[in-house]
Amino acid sequence: MRRKKRLRRTSTTVALLAASVTAALAAGCTGQHGPADDGRGELRTPTPRHTAAVRPVLAVKIDNAPAARPQTGLDAADVVYAEQVEGGLSRLMAVYATTLPQAVGPVRSARESDLELLRQFDNPTLAFSGAQHKLLPLIDQAPLNPEPPSKATGAYFRGSGKPAPHNLYLRPARLMHSAPGPAALTTGFRYGAAPAGGRRETARTVHYPAAGFTFTWSPRLHRYLVAMDGTPTVTTDGKRVAPATVVVQYVKVHKSAFHDVLGNNTPYTETVGSGTASVLRDGRVYDVDWQRGKATDGTDFTTKDGKPVNFAKGQVWVVLAQAS
Repeated sequence: MRRKKRLRRTSTTVALLAASVTAALAAGCTGQHGPADDGRGELRTPTPRHTAAVRPVLAVKIDNAPAARPQTGLDAADVVYAEQVEGGLSRLMAVYATTLPQAVGPVRSARESDLELLRQFDNPTLAFSGAQHKLLPLIDQAPLNPEPPSKATGAYFRGSGKPAPHNLYLRPARLMHSAPGPAALTTGFRYGAAPAGGRRETARTVHYPAAGFTFTWSPRLHRYLVAMDGTPTVTTDGKRVAPATVVVQYVKVHKSAFHDVLGNNTPYTETVGSGTASVLRDGRVYDVDWQRGKATDGTDFTTKDGKPVNFAKGQVWVVLAQAS
């Protein structure tokens, strides 16, 4: 009986949060079964860069503290990056190219690592709540279009379902009229048939010092069900977040020159360089190598014999984990 009551309370909370976000919206949406149905991953090879006809992606920094969950619009992202922040917690960066949801959030602040990560896209639009004052000049100098609330006041609103600062949401249609399309995804990711080999693995957990991600393969959905800190990840409208491919990318993480208001050092996650990764798709895992020669390059994932690794069509999660 206690378990049933908890489930009813969880369902009620999600429904109330969805209602509060929906009621605050004034803009419309632009626009699961199998991964091939959602329009993502149509490109087989990287798109040539600096093409005038290609419009920029929208990248949104999303709060991932327990008080910020469930998030809104996370299931519509083409790529979701998970990174470590102060205190060993995690934060997400959602990248939108094929679909713009009606709302995204909660939106939180940017980090220095984001600037390097975003260089792989051509002049991306970055939506974020703000940043440490010493970092703001670097954001202004970076080759991106920053759109915090101070600049795009009409694009943001405060929801009523969560306390501040976990209640800031973005209306993407206020920043761009339509989704730029899959050609804007200059990540270097390849989509298609699975590589040979691999081994069966139906679940993978990645630990940060104070956060955790678990990805469990669902044969029925042909996707991975996400759980964070042991709790199933759902959006405010009750949808399970379920990527088709999960990449655990092992990277160097070290101290930066920045600290939060409590004096905690901000980790810097290096995404340029090389290393190893685990690619999860179709209920199997592939041990691969990754390489990104310079910041303006996408990331190449290859098998141990140097062959490119294809991802499954659909949403991709990239969890940036510290290399041992």
